[in-house]
Amino acid sequence: MNEVVPKTIAPRATMKDVAALAGVSLKTVSRVINEETSVNPEMVERVRAAAATLRYKPNFGASALRRRDGRSSQIAVLLEDLSNPFSALMYRTVEEIALARGVTVLGGSFDEDPERERNLVATMVRHRVDGFLLAPASHDHAYLIEEQQAGVPLVFVDRPPRGLHADSVMSNPLTGAKEAVIHLASFGHRRIGYLGDLSTIYTAQERYRGYVDAHDELGLAVDPSIVNKGIRTIESAEKATATLLKKKNRPTAFFAGQNLLTIGAVRAIRAAGLQDQVALVGYDDFLLADMLDPGVTVVAQNVTKIATEAAELLFRRIDGDLSDEVALSIPTTLIVRGSGEIPAAR
Repeated sequence: MNEVVPKTIAPRATMKDVAALAGVSLKTVSRVINEETSVNPEMVERVRAAAATLRYKPNFGASALRRRDGRSSQIAVLLEDLSNPFSALMYRTVEEIALARGVTVLGGSFDEDPERERNLVATMVRHRVDGFLLAPASHDHAYLIEEQQAGVPLVFVDRPPRGLHADSVMSNPLTGAKEAVIHLASFGHRRIGYLGDLSTIYTAQERYRGYVDAHDELGLAVDPSIVNKGIRTIESAEKATATLLKKKNRPTAFFAGQNLLTIGAVRAIRAAGLQDQVALVGYDDFLLADMLDPGVTVVAQNVTKIATEAAELLFRRIDGDLSDEVALSIPTTLIVRGSGEIPAAR
């Protein structure tokens, strides 16, 4: 029987190892790694050859402690859920801008959990990130004041800061939701069902306010029996929609407060064979929404624009912009595709 030889793993090479192999001082290795131009070219080649031989990788966290400006060339992008198409596109947009500057992006998902938010922020602080771009789950952000006073820039997206003054970039969820409901009403709908996210979420609160304000403006009463809040998943949205469609006096149209809920509503409406009879407008666009029959009408946020403005604002702050905080509002767009233009049955 062959004896199993345990696998040995060599420890990572250090700067001291590189210095010893190259026959130079530790300070010279540090200067080469930090790309200082005053190092003798022959020394640079020796250090680089030694680093390649040892497969040495710089510890940027440690080097940040030694740099005069204290920067780590890292930023944190902390959003609701990086698997959601909205968050995923925002993260990728920021990442492209950051990479062009030689900056690494550290990401995380809050999952609407304030404790998880604080833990993730604390982790990123330990990584000494140069700035935060975040869509917070909590409703009091005063815990970030200490970091802000230490010179760490904060830019909020999708949701405004509470308990501190900081930059924000977002659309207007109330206006977008109101436009969606008025659009459905223009096709004769008077019973418009509502599918909404957690009531604790700022954007969900504002979208429901838009739903109610549109009813008030139209002279319609909101029927609580066709309002569903606290929906988080495609499956729960599908179930809630299917239940409402079975009502004797069912809604003739639906407004879904976010993309996953819209997908669930589409599934339920199609399963009931009512895709040509029940209208639907969703908030936030999603992949293949235009490929369905009928296509799904949505109130689309310009995610790329929001992310770009937020990233550029964050990097301006990192570069030393100390002007007053700003609150940028990016307009939404009603994209007409067919599902929101189905007329109410006479």
